[in-house]
Amino acid sequence: MHILVLGGTGPCGIQLIQQSLELNHTVVVYARSPQKLPADISANPSVTIVQGELTDAEKLSSAMQGVQAVVSALGPVVTSVHPSNTPLANGYALVIKTMKQHDVKRLILLGAPSIRDEHDRFSLTVTGMIAVVATLARNGYKDLVAVGKTIRAADPKDLVWTIARVPFLTDNEDRSAIAGYVGDGKFRIRLGRAAFAAFVLGELEKNEWCHKAPLISSP
Repeated sequence: MHILVLGGTGPCGIQLIQQSLELNHTVVVYARSPQKLPADISANPSVTIVQGELTDAEKLSSAMQGVQAVVSALGPVVTSVHPSNTPLANGYALVIKTMKQHDVKRLILLGAPSIRDEHDRFSLTVTGMIAVVATLARNGYKDLVAVGKTIRAADPKDLVWTIARVPFLTDNEDRSAIAGYVGDGKFRIRLGRAAFAAFVLGELEKNEWCHKAPLISSP
């Protein structure tokens, strides 16, 4: 499969690229700062790199050429310096528009419990996590919520999406993960970045969570 990776220069994105290559996918990396990529990725003949911003429609369209699916590890800056104008949600709006132009329907993206779901139940732990983020990183929280609304507002005939919501991410190399919803008794507060990438690429093949926003965590 020919995959476009967004957010590929971060730890989760690098895992997405590396595991995609292990599965013999070809990868387009669309990144603002591609020099951050490890040399073994940049030099890989199965990787095409396109430099650009999420606001650049022309370059994003160039990166989307021939792509069969988009996977994203983009996330907000969870600090007080995150911009207040929901740049991530706006970026996803352009991504969705560009996908439609190129007849690319599948999108799997990184999310967080701040993007609530109708299947969620009450969890004191998750409620506390969301409250901390909303208080200490208000703009990032608002952007995450806006991302959820932007994705869900897309026409389901044009976009088949999955929001992989994650708790605290770690460098644990174990690729196993469980998927469910807040308050279902299975949730753990941590997930390895390798497991996130493995879930995304597994979902790309299985399509078990289409138009859903599962909560992913370590077993």
